[in-house]
Amino acid sequence: MSNTVQWEMAQVLARPQFYRLWWPLALGLVAMYGPTFYDLGTGLWSTEGYAHGPIILLLALWLIARQWPAMWQATEGRPAMPMGWVPLVLALCLYVFGRAQDVLMFEIGSFILILASLLLILRGPKALALQWFPFFFMLFMIPLPGAVVGALTMPMKMAVSYVTELLLYWAGYPIARSGVTLQIGQYQLLVADACAGLQTLLTLEALGLFYLNVVKHTSPLRNVVLACLIIPISFTANVIRVIALTLITYYFGDAVGQGFLHGFAGMVLFISALLLIIGVDSLLQFGVKLHVNKQQTLPGASK
Repeated sequence: MSNTVQWEMAQVLARPQFYRLWWPLALGLVAMYGPTFYDLGTGLWSTEGYAHGPIILLLALWLIARQWPAMWQATEGRPAMPMGWVPLVLALCLYVFGRAQDVLMFEIGSFILILASLLLILRGPKALALQWFPFFFMLFMIPLPGAVVGALTMPMKMAVSYVTELLLYWAGYPIARSGVTLQIGQYQLLVADACAGLQTLLTLEALGLFYLNVVKHTSPLRNVVLACLIIPISFTANVIRVIALTLITYYFGDAVGQGFLHGFAGMVLFISALLLIIGVDSLLQFGVKLHVNKQQTLPGASK
């Protein structure tokens, strides 16, 4: 945070009503969801396909804290919204059912809904409007049903495998493909869900949306275009990762490809996606500047 934001946050935290109201709620949430996040940390979030979960949670909480002073000031003296009790009760029911039946989609979804409901009750709809993005961002950490993931993952893996084979074949490598299995030299590689699956795409989507929220461009057209390009950017980053793994295996052997460098390829995925997003954004900025300069040089333009 900047020094100004830190000072404003300190001013908010120094108010007695903050401690009387928010700290008991925070302790209650920790008591409720501490076991949930512990189970996730030692279970689902420790797997490669869902390792983005804790990152999204921490970034969302950081975004809430970053916006908190401005939200607090904007909602000072505004009436709360008693209707917020309706989604709060619904969230508690989802939590009880999800925890009892081990339905993570309901259990984690209830956490997001409870936070939004408490904000609605205590600070009103204006507060929720100012903090909408962190709550939307947290939706990306909710595990989807296995049937949905499986149905959408296979076409994505097929597409990534096809493009990888095409590019490496054009580059002169001895590569062939059968479904989602790549044969390069004497090695066979199965394109796994973690390499080109739905969860990876959602993670990269979340990364792109987080970037858009942080940079906060003033041009709506630039934001919309960049948001639409996040999907092809994510696909391209997946292809780069699979190509990297394929070449690592081809040059260094299967043991190296499936060992330490396999995890390193995951870093390549996110670094590639981030660089592609920044590169595309820079091109859009260049295009906007050209358009502005062109408008200013037109006959009759205001000096």
